[in-house]
Amino acid sequence: MNQWPGLIEAYRDFLPVTTETPVCTLFEGNTPLIPSKIIGPALGIDLYFKYEGLNPTGSFKDRGMTMAISMAKGEGARSVICASTGNTSASAAAYAASNGLKCVVVIPKGRIAAGKLAQAIAEQALVLAVDGNFDEALEIVRYLTDKYPIKLVNSINPYRLEGQKTAAFEIVDQLGEAPDILAIPVGNAGNISAYWMGFCEYLEKGRSTKRPSMWGFQAAGSAPIVLGHKVDNPETIASAIRIGNPVRWRQAEDAVSESNGLIEMVTDDEILKSYEDLAGEGIFAEPASAASVAGVSKFVHQRGVKNGAKVVCVLTGHGLKDPDAVGLMANKVQPVKATNEAVEELLDAGGILA
Repeated sequence: MNQWPGLIEAYRDFLPVTTETPVCTLFEGNTPLIPSKIIGPALGIDLYFKYEGLNPTGSFKDRGMTMAISMAKGEGARSVICASTGNTSASAAAYAASNGLKCVVVIPKGRIAAGKLAQAIAEQALVLAVDGNFDEALEIVRYLTDKYPIKLVNSINPYRLEGQKTAAFEIVDQLGEAPDILAIPVGNAGNISAYWMGFCEYLEKGRSTKRPSMWGFQAAGSAPIVLGHKVDNPETIASAIRIGNPVRWRQAEDAVSESNGLIEMVTDDEILKSYEDLAGEGIFAEPASAASVAGVSKFVHQRGVKNGAKVVCVLTGHGLKDPDAVGLMANKVQPVKATNEAVEELLDAGGILA
């Protein structure tokens, strides 16, 4: 059987693993790079979507988690812990459960999307909801892991970035070269740092001939890097990037500086517009994912990007991760009587039956 082996085996030569490392995989990675049929042509660019929502637990976090859990198990850990806005908790719970480890998840009370919380609960994680935001939850987690033999699997863990960098490898392998621009949502800033690491390593090994310009996008209500200071009470519909004090802040700034890139912010309205635009491409991604598309749509002409430039937008999570966002568009559901005539009349008025 010629099955994808998971990203550790696929990119073993680029990862800090040995023959003794227990590979804890759910066969993550190998996600599609989908060419845009609508948004890209309208912008005059050659646009692609790296759809990370098709990883096992529905987000890019699985790339880092396969490494973090593999290394934790190899070091004899019996339990892991993370703070999370949602996707990390779902991924940590799944990889821990499948490898016999206990998992503790600390979340901001009432601030986590239902789809993500459901995953963590289903995978038997101990879920603790603190009366505070993500940054406060992370402080608690760091305190506990400094004091007790429980492994931290947030992106502070360097193995997380090692796994996440493999998405950059895949993009080059799929395109045949690095893109001109890589656009990505920025929350805790680990992912933009990891992608840059990956592009740099592939260039050093002769697997590509260039590196992309890194474009990172934060939500306007949660944009500490753009504003240049910590945001104490971050607010945005894009819950996955609702973080006011990113752990990888400086690394993200380095990636942007070294690549002649940018970090900007987009509003919730712009995010939701791109969320709908992506649906028009047949892609259902969570709102945070749409931040990358919103940013490209907003800045591609402002920054003088040449026609035909090859641009990749990273879509970090599946739309089912955050079903509440669809509720914002409930007015688009049209009520109708349960009769043939009523439905026929409605469709005919819309020109659908013509």
